[in-house]
Amino acid sequence: MAHLKKDLDFWQIWNMSFGMLGIQFGFALQGGFMSRIFQTLGADKDAIPMLWIAAPLTGLLIQPIVGYLSDRTWHARFGRRKPFFFVGALLSSIALFFTPYSSALWMAAGALWILDASINISMEPFRALVADKLPNSQRSYGFMVQTLIIGTGTWIASNLPWMMTKLGIPNTAPAGVVPDSVKYAFGIGGLVLFLSILFTILKTEEYPPEDLDEFELQKEKSKGLLKGVKEIVRSVSDMPVVMKQLGLVQFFSWFAFFTMWSFATPAITSHIFGATDTSSAAYNNAADSVGTYMGTYGLISMFTALVLSVITSKYRINRQLLHLVCLVAGGAGFIMIYFIIEPWMLHICFGLVGIAWASILSMPYAMLSSSVDPRKMGIYMGIFNMFIVIPQIVAALGGINFLYKLLFGEAVINTMLLAGMFLVLAGLSNLLITDRRASHD
Repeated sequence: MAHLKKDLDFWQIWNMSFGMLGIQFGFALQGGFMSRIFQTLGADKDAIPMLWIAAPLTGLLIQPIVGYLSDRTWHARFGRRKPFFFVGALLSSIALFFTPYSSALWMAAGALWILDASINISMEPFRALVADKLPNSQRSYGFMVQTLIIGTGTWIASNLPWMMTKLGIPNTAPAGVVPDSVKYAFGIGGLVLFLSILFTILKTEEYPPEDLDEFELQKEKSKGLLKGVKEIVRSVSDMPVVMKQLGLVQFFSWFAFFTMWSFATPAITSHIFGATDTSSAAYNNAADSVGTYMGTYGLISMFTALVLSVITSKYRINRQLLHLVCLVAGGAGFIMIYFIIEPWMLHICFGLVGIAWASILSMPYAMLSSSVDPRKMGIYMGIFNMFIVIPQIVAALGGINFLYKLLFGEAVINTMLLAGMFLVLAGLSNLLITDRRASHD
């Protein structure tokens, strides 16, 4: 018997997405401060992208597998997606706590690998849950509420080391040692991640499969690793056209943001603040400030999502055009970083980036969910996330270092010009999307 999906109110959608607050604590801390940890442990700026590579490689494998497994999971008490929320939350919290205690580059790179893999176990099912619970008319609204929570997490987590410093916790340490302010921030992030996901688990009920007998029969037929791999490969080959079109948009978008996560700290601390000695107070104060400025993109994405959630709850929108405009705005923000003369202007730059971030976290998923078989929502959300990790792998394997030096020159600040160019290309790629169901509510 098919389930009629009822419209949910704001707080019901908020509760089922609240765990994304903690997930974004994890992503914001690794995105804002892992390069700082790598530099503290002696990494050369050109080696930083390669130190990140384990994270997207793991996501490439884990996301479709988790999606496939969650589609085939059902427990009368624990549900379909919630078991994955819990396992991912537990592992991520432990990884966050131990990451800043790394004493060598290989340890930090390994910790990032474990952290990213663990977060992905929880994150992918959160995307599928919105599509599971909401009718198509509320999908844009649901993903916008989720983005509102993500923006809140990004802003708070990005400011945590700065907050710790203001509370008197040292933000400097001997050469090769991560400062206590960063250690405290990661510890707080681990606690928030676990508690926020636990809140969603306790406050959210999931719909059972529409036909439980048929579900059990199909699950029995698909048992075994080889059958699972075949199903994933078949789903990749049969992916909807709109997914392929969105894949190009995602490639340019996530290449740009991976460039920011990898290079914003070394680029801005050296270009804007003139600080390069990672054991100096000047560098660590500048790195704290970079985290705060990057937090602006989370804050603005939060407000952007708030405004858009109100709009999408009342009116139909053109998702395709909205995504185009937001991405171009973000690209302009990255490019402006190169030209600013006062540090406070970084708030404007990252504010524009935040507009793009709000759209990246919502519009592609809303467009995709309108074109996917609900029975395969998990696996397709996992496959779609491959379009997030593939550009990061390309970037880490030398794509960033080769392109920014080829196009703009040796100075590391040129990485922000590269990020801006790619985000503008992402925006223009929306013009290739032809499925009207994806473009409109």
